[in-house]
Amino acid sequence: MPTLETYNGYPLWRYIPSLPAAIIFVIIFAILTGLHMWKMFRHRMWFCIPFVIGGVFEVIGYIGRAAAYNATGQLIPYILQSIFLLLGPILFAATLYMTLSRIIRVVDGAQFSLIRLSWLTKVFVFGDVFSFLIQSSGAGLRVQASSGSSNSNPNMGTNIIVGGLIFQIVIFSLYIAAGIVFNVRFKNHSASARASHIPWQENLIMLYVTSAFVMIRNIFRVAEYAMGSSGYLLGIEWGVYVFDASLMTLTMAWFFWRYPSSLQERNKEASASYSSSA
Repeated sequence: MPTLETYNGYPLWRYIPSLPAAIIFVIIFAILTGLHMWKMFRHRMWFCIPFVIGGVFEVIGYIGRAAAYNATGQLIPYILQSIFLLLGPILFAATLYMTLSRIIRVVDGAQFSLIRLSWLTKVFVFGDVFSFLIQSSGAGLRVQASSGSSNSNPNMGTNIIVGGLIFQIVIFSLYIAAGIVFNVRFKNHSASARASHIPWQENLIMLYVTSAFVMIRNIFRVAEYAMGSSGYLLGIEWGVYVFDASLMTLTMAWFFWRYPSSLQERNKEASASYSSSA
C-alpha cells in the first residue's frame, strides 16, 4: 500500500498521486503525440515541431506522476512531473504563434496585421522562449529547495514560476488580440472574398479555441503556485487533471482536427489554378 513519504524531511507531495489517472493520460498523450508526428511528417509542417515536443513533455510528465505512486519520497519522479508538465504548454503556444503568421501570409493579409508580419512570429516566439527560460529556472530552484539545499529559498522558485506564467499570460493576451484585430480587419475588407478558397476563418477559430484552453490552464497554474505549497490547489489532485491534463488533451485534439496543413494545401491549389488559367 503506497504511503506519503518525505525526501530529506521535506514532503514533496501532499497526496498520493493517482496511478490509473496518470497511466490513462500517458496513453492519451502518447497517441496524440504520435498522430501529430505523423501529420507533421506527412505535410512537412516543420514549424509544428515544438507542438510535438510539447506532447512528448506531457507524456514524460505523466510517466513521472505514475512513477511517484509508489515513490512519493523520491526526487526523480517529482522532478519529471513538475518540470515537464509545467513547460509542455509553452511549446504548444510556440506553434500557435507561428500558425497565426502563416494564416496571415497565405491570404496575403499583411496590411491587416496589428504587428508587422516580419516581426509577428519573432515577437511572440521570443516572448515564449523568455517565458520558458523563466519558468524552467523557477522550476529548477523549486526542485533544489525540495531537495533540502540549505542555500535555496523555498519561495523563490515558486515566485519566479508565477512571474513566468503571468508574463506568458500577457504575451498570450497580446497574441489573441492580434488574431482578433486581423480577423475583423480582413473579414471587413474585399480581400477576404478573394481568399474564400482558403479556410483561414476556420483556422483562426481553431487558434481561438486552443488558445482559450492554454489560457485557462495558465491561469490555473498561476493560482496554484501563488497559493503556495500549503495552498488548496497544491493539496488536491483533481485540479491538475481538470484544468491541465484535460485542457491540454483538448488542445492537442482540436489542433489535430483543424490541422493548419489545409492552409498550405489550399494555397498550393490556388497557385496551380492561377498559373493554368494564366
